Amino acid sequence: MADIAALTRLIEPEAQALGFALVRVAMFGGKSDSTLQVMAERPDTRQLTIDDCADLSRRISDRLDALEAQGADPIEHEYRLEVSSPGIDRPLTRLQDYADWAGHEARLKLATPVGERKQLTGDLQGIDGEQVTIDVRGAGPMTVPFAQIADAKLLMTDRLIAATQPLSADGAEDLEEEAEELN
Repeated sequence: MADIAALTRLIEPEAQALGFALVRVAMFGGKSDSTLQVMAERPDTRQLTIDDCADLSRRISDRLDALEAQGADPIEHEYRLEVSSPGIDRPLTRLQDYADWAGHEARLKLATPVGERKQLTGDLQGIDGEQVTIDVRGAGPMTVPFAQIADAKLLMTDRLIAATQPLSADGAEDLEEEAEELN
């Protein structure tokens, strides 16, 4: 499998050159059906447009193609490149994400249990140094080291939907009209 840390070091400058913050680089699937997933966002809006995704995809493809031509391909097998915004129920991958999304509901999966819990679900309360605090449903506030969080994501709530309104609703009326015509 590809070295995700090395891929991140290759991809992050390409995202930054376009003014984007890299959210996550991940590889899914096996050798016969691999996907290199890259999530990024504009720091000011926390979203990407379709054109932003296309621009970043081209930059990453060009960089990886150049490495392959030099005989230094970081991914030894065929794969699909998928570039997207993190979406509304975004993964929480950076320490700062836990501060930025304080007040929103999240699910944290821990590398090792805290007490008897390996999963914590509740409202994020923020960070203190390298510690993340979450108000766990039915258990109250719990603080865990960031390094102990194996996986985390925001959960879809009305509060989150209100906080992540799209950049533009232009064209939404046309889509609604087309949908009505099909029915």
